[in-house]
Amino acid sequence: MDKYKNKYRIASARAPFWDYGCNAAYFVTICTHNREHYFGEIINGKMQLSEIGEIGENEWLKTFEMRPDMNLWMGDYVVMPNHFHAIIGIGQNQYNTQRDTQRDTQRRDAMHCVSTTNTTNTTNTTNTTATTNNDLPLPSKNQFGPQSKNLASIIRGFKIGVTKNARILNPDFQWQPRYHDHIIRDNKSFNTISNYIINNPMNWKEDKFSIKEI
Repeated sequence: MDKYKNKYRIASARAPFWDYGCNAAYFVTICTHNREHYFGEIINGKMQLSEIGEIGENEWLKTFEMRPDMNLWMGDYVVMPNHFHAIIGIGQNQYNTQRDTQRDTQRRDAMHCVSTTNTTNTTNTTNTTATTNNDLPLPSKNQFGPQSKNLASIIRGFKIGVTKNARILNPDFQWQPRYHDHIIRDNKSFNTISNYIINNPMNWKEDKFSIKEI
């Protein structure tokens, strides 16, 4: 059994240093399995949606209606033959405000732990560093751990909604297991990505996603 251990495990593509539930804008790309053209075709530089493509667009619009508590906002988006690009913003809400408060408390507790440890070990400077390091928790691969009410939960819900309805029309419909995200950090990046999304259908022939995976 050991030879199969982690063989089919899908590694996370998320940045381990980032809380994906916090107040920020994100550029997301989601592809169909093997980049199959389920969503329609580009004709004369314009996207002609199939029925499944219309499902994809409708499910994205519903995403914002279904989650008023997350204070989401919608940027530019485009449904392409085999993938989907979108800018999505998560505003300040009750969930990321709670996490900010919890992290502040954890930082204060950690600082208190260090202060107490250093005080009790002043007689032995050799052991002070070792004791402090052992008492503090080691960093995990993602310090924020699994969460709800974040980008991953939004994309998961969107993909499930599309899959459920698309398979009524085509039982073979599948997404790729993962998705790509980019944290948008400034206005210049935001405008560049918006222009890329808007012009994506016109530039389809040069798009790297136009080539099917085998």
